[in-house]
Amino acid sequence: MNDKLFIGGEWTTPSGTARLDIVSPHDQTVLGRVAQALPADIDRAVAAARAAFDAGPWPRTAPEERIAVLRRVNALREARAEEIAELISAENGSALWFTRAGQPGLTRQAVAFLKAAEAFGWEETLTPSDPSVPFRSIVRREPIGVVAAIIPWNSPFSAALAKVIPALLAGNTVVLKVSPENSLSMNLLADLLSEAGLPSGVISVLPADRETSEYLVKHPGVDKIAFTGSTAAGRRIASLAGARLKRVSLELGGKSAAVILPDAVLEDVFAGLKFGSLLNNGEACIAQTRILAPRGRYDEVVAGLKEMMESLVVGDPADEKTFIGPMVRPGQQRRVRDYIEIGLAEGARLVTGGPEIPAGLDKGNYVTPTLFADVDSTMRIAREELFGPVLVVLPYDDEDDAVRIANDSEYGLSGGVWSADEEHALAVARRMRTGTVTINGAPIGFDGPFGGFKASGVGREYGAAGLAQYVELKTVTVGS
Repeated sequence: MNDKLFIGGEWTTPSGTARLDIVSPHDQTVLGRVAQALPADIDRAVAAARAAFDAGPWPRTAPEERIAVLRRVNALREARAEEIAELISAENGSALWFTRAGQPGLTRQAVAFLKAAEAFGWEETLTPSDPSVPFRSIVRREPIGVVAAIIPWNSPFSAALAKVIPALLAGNTVVLKVSPENSLSMNLLADLLSEAGLPSGVISVLPADRETSEYLVKHPGVDKIAFTGSTAAGRRIASLAGARLKRVSLELGGKSAAVILPDAVLEDVFAGLKFGSLLNNGEACIAQTRILAPRGRYDEVVAGLKEMMESLVVGDPADEKTFIGPMVRPGQQRRVRDYIEIGLAEGARLVTGGPEIPAGLDKGNYVTPTLFADVDSTMRIAREELFGPVLVVLPYDDEDDAVRIANDSEYGLSGGVWSADEEHALAVARRMRTGTVTINGAPIGFDGPFGGFKASGVGREYGAAGLAQYVELKTVTVGS
């Protein structure tokens, strides 16, 4: 049991006696107990961050020195990659193949930020557009201040580092609020950040509930909120931030479409959607869960997806044969099964799966991978984010119809296009109103910006665009 909280770079005694049991999604055994942060702990963390920003060395440290510290963080994480993968799998129910596969991705994410920081225009002198002007302008990119980073449970290290690395590279101080479900792995992250040599007060890592999270968002000592989570929670945070004119960036939900063009090689499509649609047990904001198939090949697509989904091994996430593990908690299991019932009530055709718990897995938070056909865009299962291993197949008439259906969503986070003609696929991708589009199953990169259109968010993460979310622009005019 860890009965301490990581506040301002040190493990300290919490203000209260609240403790969190970290429960296995697989069999409901208790994996560990940790301290839970309360508003008084938030006050201490924000005060430490405020002091470190206002009077400490970190914001005034040269960018290359901050880069060196964050490079150490990445190296320390790489050295414990297998431990991290196993811990997240145990906490979240994420299959071990997924948490292991994510470790090189974390390295690429960090390297992209470090590369961006090295080339970032921290201070630039602008040449006057009119040569007769007797002054020059210096543009500086300076840290915003105290950043409250609030992350979800589904991919904790990726979400945490997508905020912590650029915020720290820019010279900010950070209070990282993590989900209770991830307290064990995020306490490990706290150890890594401490070992890397960050100055006192610069970073805190606090597991807390929603009420305490809202207290952090409203805290007068916080200058910026960086949030990943549901669109509903994002709207609430945006309203609270707007009332206080806090800077805010939001990476929110999705209901992404995979557009299968008539010339696509279906064997490649099914192999790719196994990962692109069902990664992390379907508990992924970027999952392509709306499958758009041409009417002329609709039955082929449905049959192929059925075969693929029925081949997936569902079970213990620690078993290397498992592809789909349990949902993170009983409430999420109920939510997904309820949506399956809604799909049946809406008249969608159940192709495989259903609301029944997989045989022999009744102790865990398991959901049977489920495929619906004969779905249209008016159905809730085609419009709302389920966050589980449930796919829906929608038919389209022609390319214009496919684009219309893909864009007929309040969300716009991710999406995909499948075609034997790459240029044709690119032409369709350009018409999709979404922040990221992958062609033929290509992975999402970390050098380009990541984020959403419409209700999928505000701002961008990754690379130079992600780093830019954590700076203020200052112009200094100097006479000649």
